[in-house]
Amino acid sequence: MLIRFSTRHGQITMFGDAAARLLKLMGHSGTIPSAIVSADLPAALASLQAGLAREGDNAAPEPGAIPATAQEIDADPRRAPITLRTRALPLIDLIDTAIKRGADLMWDRA
Repeated sequence: MLIRFSTRHGQITMFGDAAARLLKLMGHSGTIPSAIVSADLPAALASLQAGLAREGDNAAPEPGAIPATAQEIDADPRRAPITLRTRALPLIDLIDTAIKRGADLMWDRA
């Protein structure tokens, strides 16, 4: 399943598992579809960033990802697992833009 996050100023699509984890880190129930109004976005962003910091750089990669050895990653950096923190970056940018422009954040199945 894919989830589309959108504001009046842009949108992103991500895998459902990662989206649900990020929504929970924001303090949301994870209900799809739903939204966060602009006044509540700064607190949601702060919760998301704090949750990602707690998980650290070793946040679990996508379920089903094939782990790579350190030698394989050194030889081909594209084999490095994609962490939740990395997956969160486009959402953080979208939320930051929404905060600056006073927009709500909505999400639904893509």
